[in-house]
Amino acid sequence: MARTPSLGAHVSSAGGIDKAVERAVEVGAESFQIFGAAPQMWRRKHHPDEDTESYRAKFKQAKLKSSFIHAVYLINLASPDDELLRKSTDTLTAELDLAARIGADGVIFHVGSHMGSGFDHALPRIAASMTEALDRTPDDALLLIENNAGAGRSVGSVFSEISAIMNAVDNPRVRICLDTCHAHAAGYNVATIAGLKETVDEFQRELGADNLAAIHANDSKTELGSGKDRHENIGQGSIGIKAFRRMVRNRLLRKAAWLLEVPGYEGGGPGKADVDMLKALRDDSDVPEVPQPAE
Repeated sequence: MARTPSLGAHVSSAGGIDKAVERAVEVGAESFQIFGAAPQMWRRKHHPDEDTESYRAKFKQAKLKSSFIHAVYLINLASPDDELLRKSTDTLTAELDLAARIGADGVIFHVGSHMGSGFDHALPRIAASMTEALDRTPDDALLLIENNAGAGRSVGSVFSEISAIMNAVDNPRVRICLDTCHAHAAGYNVATIAGLKETVDEFQRELGADNLAAIHANDSKTELGSGKDRHENIGQGSIGIKAFRRMVRNRLLRKAAWLLEVPGYEGGGPGKADVDMLKALRDDSDVPEVPQPAE
């Protein structure tokens, strides 16, 4: 019998990083994700030892399964600009350091955009930067490459590019976070039975089943192959509720931690109703009714 997936959501760490654990418990999460710093800023947030130790204690007491940090969006390891690349590498290193301090399972990040230089030119820079960040940090935390939606010159929207990066870095700490919305937008048809099989088969062939550590469980506001990163609530987008039921029960995909990054049925981001929907898809024999979108 395949392992039961742990389900959860992105939660806020406002007011102290340890508060995120309390919020994860409130929404019924088994696993969760946080930002370690403001996602649109280079400036790092200071987390005192008191807060990081409290995070560890609360996590253990709550008997949660895993937690992840999502790195800031500004990171661009594919950039041909040396100054931006240095900032990105140092910031990714700081994210991994924080993950080790709080005992998080790993850091999830977007590789970035090659800005016209091309993937082949960007690959050595990406690999060198990732290797540096890994070498400068404790072995405790994984580094998860997240697939992109395929917009413009972004790197990592197709599995073959992620495979090339993993082969170039060649470090067992490097794993994958698969975003369902991004995959759909990049042309992987996870909405159909045949499309999901093709996607999973390609993932196994290019990346290996054991390298999937997390899934960002997001429906899509846009259609297949749109190249647009527009998250929607589960069952309210173009992927659909039945597809998520198939995915959460898939033999390969159920090995990962499932993390919601959706607007929320009740607004304000993923909440208990959203986590409960994923649990129903995982545990119940019938497909649950999807709440009507807010007016």
